[in-house]
Amino acid sequence: MADNARGGVASDVGLLREFLVHLRVERGLRPLSCEAYQRDLQMFAEFLERADRTLLTARQEDVSAFMQDMRGRGVQSRSIARKLSCWRGFYKWLLMDKRVKADPTVNIESPASWKVLPKSLAESEVAEMLAATEVRASAADATGLALRDHAMLELMYGGGLRVGEIVSLRQEDLRLEDQSVIVRGKGDKERVVPIGVKAYAAIEAYVQRGRPGLVKGKMQRALFLSVNGRPLTTQVVWKMVRGVNRNASPHKLRHSCATHMVEHGADLRSVQTLLGHADIATTQVYTHLAIDRLKTVHRSFHPRGRRGEGLGFRGQGLEGAAEVGA
Repeated sequence: MADNARGGVASDVGLLREFLVHLRVERGLRPLSCEAYQRDLQMFAEFLERADRTLLTARQEDVSAFMQDMRGRGVQSRSIARKLSCWRGFYKWLLMDKRVKADPTVNIESPASWKVLPKSLAESEVAEMLAATEVRASAADATGLALRDHAMLELMYGGGLRVGEIVSLRQEDLRLEDQSVIVRGKGDKERVVPIGVKAYAAIEAYVQRGRPGLVKGKMQRALFLSVNGRPLTTQVVWKMVRGVNRNASPHKLRHSCATHMVEHGADLRSVQTLLGHADIATTQVYTHLAIDRLKTVHRSFHPRGRRGEGLGFRGQGLEGAAEVGA
């Protein structure tokens, strides 16, 4: 049994190595995405090992049991749904390569992760953040970092860019004459993101007055640079955003961009294109946020939207309303 277990672990390691090559080379996924796939599959492989099974011999009940185990440990539904999506991609690859005859993730119901709405900031909160960085960037003695930080915030909120997309931007991706920027998203897919008036001014100021001082004479293609003239890491961007507002994050700025657009009447297809969502279903979550906002406005301003109030029924219950209506 011990030899079988060791052999199973070795085969799983080899499978994972092949799958990661497939993700990087054939699907063009970025390193962080590949690392997430690797973690999720390793967790499942370790769970299977305790039952003396491997990734190739996993069954539907194993997938269900592991999901139930994660629920018992307090793992959020959204995280479980992401892991299930990872396993489905893995077994789809195995099926196409004829490594397995059946997919153990088939007919496994995904947690209702769509109910966990993305968190966004209020428009006033974002305005305060941008105003704070704009003050520092507009000073006569503004540093390259102050100009950089303001430009990044304007672009993250104005264009809904992911933090990974921000750090991977190159100087040649800017199209200031067209007020747009070329963004490479998940799967290395390119999209053109328009730059608003505010973001355009912030980026132009950074490129002309901030970036030259950070380059330090080195040939560097990355648009946003560190104090040492190197490309930024995602951790640096997170730290910068949190430094402006401890309740904010790059993800929240992206969600805020989409939420505020939908609230102001933008159609979902346009938001989908802006954010680079492959599936419109991913974008539809923002309609829930817009509906929640609409309900709040309705309760606040419609004469019959206030709880316990109504035209002619003030202070009456349902029975009283029915009698009057009759």
